[in-house]
Amino acid sequence: MRKSMLIASAAALLFSMSASAGNIHFPEELVPLQVGDRVIESSIFSRVDDIELAPGSYQLKLKYTDLYEHGFDDHEVIESEPFWVDITLDENKDYDMVFNRADNAVSAKIFAEAPQVSLMPKGASVAQPLSVISETQLASQKPAMQNSVPAGPTRPSQPIKPIAPINGKGMPSVPQMLEFWWQQATPAERKAFLEKVK
Repeated sequence: MRKSMLIASAAALLFSMSASAGNIHFPEELVPLQVGDRVIESSIFSRVDDIELAPGSYQLKLKYTDLYEHGFDDHEVIESEPFWVDITLDENKDYDMVFNRADNAVSAKIFAEAPQVSLMPKGASVAQPLSVISETQLASQKPAMQNSVPAGPTRPSQPIKPIAPINGKGMPSVPQMLEFWWQQATPAERKAFLEKVK
């Protein structure tokens, strides 16, 4: 009797914790890279489309990347530098990260220079614009970011086609792979790599 009450209590606690967590869904053009100090693990073959977080405020690092076709056999990848936004999640709500996708590569390049994204609660008709955090603001907030530890696991989606342009052999090029792994590396790993190649 006591054991069954303990198991029921634990199950209720787990259910209440997961029920209060919210999910953010990202379109394929917006790549989540980091939540606070926690790096989001992903790859070209298995990217993260959804992140589950407990209610609260977070700083989220994103990157915009989009593919535009110029003709039958010609395309161009437009990418932004990684950028940070402040988000606030309410209890028991799921969200979509949204943006106005450019119609052409020229407009996409303009967007990549100054990305503007919004957070829309599921079922809502109006999205909340998110302000991009400048590097100066980020440096002044760094101690606060280190103290905030986001809760909830990330859930990678099924592998999808590579976003980056591919070479003639159907594989990502060496510079693209180097850039990808450099972005995934921790500062310590980057330092160790630079010492190794000297």
